[in-house]
Amino acid sequence: MKKHDTSLKYMVKSFWLNYPLLKGLVIRDIKSRYNGSYMGVLWSIITPIVMLAIYTFVFSVVFKAKWGVDSGSKTEFALVLFAGMIIFNLFSECIARSTSLILQNANYVKKVVFPLEILVPVCLGSALFNFIVSFSVWIIAYAVLNGIPPVTFLLFPVILIPFIFFVAGVCWLLSALSVFIRDIAQFINIIITVLLFMSPVFYPVTALPENYRHYLFINPLTYFVETFRAFIFFGHGIDVYYPVCFIASLLMLWLGFYFFQKTRKGFADVI
Repeated sequence: MKKHDTSLKYMVKSFWLNYPLLKGLVIRDIKSRYNGSYMGVLWSIITPIVMLAIYTFVFSVVFKAKWGVDSGSKTEFALVLFAGMIIFNLFSECIARSTSLILQNANYVKKVVFPLEILVPVCLGSALFNFIVSFSVWIIAYAVLNGIPPVTFLLFPVILIPFIFFVAGVCWLLSALSVFIRDIAQFINIIITVLLFMSPVFYPVTALPENYRHYLFINPLTYFVETFRAFIFFGHGIDVYYPVCFIASLLMLWLGFYFFQKTRKGFADVI
């Protein structure tokens, strides 16, 4: 039986050699979401804006939540909240879809020679499109309400790159596991909801009692959400934990890819 290369070198090589196919699949995936829709891609803008308005009303008006920004205005609260939402939504969209990636593309497993490993980058590329749209909305809103963002805004790719590594690794792991354990899809839906409220998306870390704050950082999303928000809104620079984050994300990338490549030879037998 054919052995599949598990090295990061092969992963990069596969991405490079299959880039035209990858690009075409990403475009097709994005178009398929809005196929037959009158408003088309505009829904990718409308949806986050509507959700932002709802969350902002509930947390800043109903629950009187505060973020500690100087003015305490609801517009600044909305921008801080939205920054956390768009980074979390990138994660949740990829993770939710990863559990059905192989099962929904069984024809690629059984009938043709196809680089199955690129299904995760396709999923990630489609989610990044939504991220870019939402982030563009955030930038426009910030510029209108506050003017020019802080210079540390330019650092956002520094945290986005390891975040993409982390998400891709988790997706490869879950997509392979879900072929053999179908209950994972249901379990992941619960986990995403738990992580949403156990991440500092709707509240700052300082809202928790000091004795409990370290528990929040057990969740890896906490660092990504807080750092992304710190770069683009609060004007903070790179902290001492970043090298650890980058190395851990790279390790997650390799572990996920390794597990996927090691188990893919059994996909055809199970599907």
